[in-house]
Amino acid sequence: MLILALETSTELGSCALWHDGVVAERICPAGKSHSETLLPLVRELLAEAGVKVRQLDALAFGVGPGAFTGLRIACGAAQGLAVAANLPLIPVTSLETMAAQAGADRVLALLDARMGEVYSGSYQLIDGAYLLRSEIRVSAPDAVALPAEPGWLACGNAIAAHPALAERLSTAGIAVQAEILPTAATVARLAVPRAARGEGIDAALAAPLYIRDKVAKTVAERLSEGGRA
Repeated sequence: MLILALETSTELGSCALWHDGVVAERICPAGKSHSETLLPLVRELLAEAGVKVRQLDALAFGVGPGAFTGLRIACGAAQGLAVAANLPLIPVTSLETMAAQAGADRVLALLDARMGEVYSGSYQLIDGAYLLRSEIRVSAPDAVALPAEPGWLACGNAIAAHPALAERLSTAGIAVQAEILPTAATVARLAVPRAARGEGIDAALAAPLYIRDKVAKTVAERLSEGGRA
């Protein structure tokens, strides 16, 4: 399976190509806009692999939450490539990506939302997939809901960005991995089983996930409303 993934929801922009379990990744240079560097890196990545866009099975992209401009870059680039090659799109949230990178069974993903706020979502590893246990929310650091049960790991740049949140996590005895940011390599890995199940969406339906205007629903909530997991 061939999947191209794009992730620009934070300052760490990247693209990755999944080829039957082997992943090649390129990181956007620091100090330059992702809009300048992402597509040239995509072209370089595909050229080195000898792959044409039309040969891909699907395109995956980081849908958010994250920086508004960054989300539009990945979504727009993915849409353009998908429309031209008639490929399905697979959106993957930044918080799920972070949870998968953390690798623990239970992960509280915390992304700095700027404006003194934090994007948060709690995930549990069930049958090899990270499932959202509660709604993805944006809130002040002191309003982030911390898990009551033991055995949780918190990850993400919000921990270093908000010392009061870091102190709350420490007091609660929750281990942290503050350096984690979403990467395209992990987006690609998470997209593979979804592509295999035919869960891609039409490129025309793709849109960034702006949590300040919209709340992401849990798997159970989506299924109860007749949607897909």
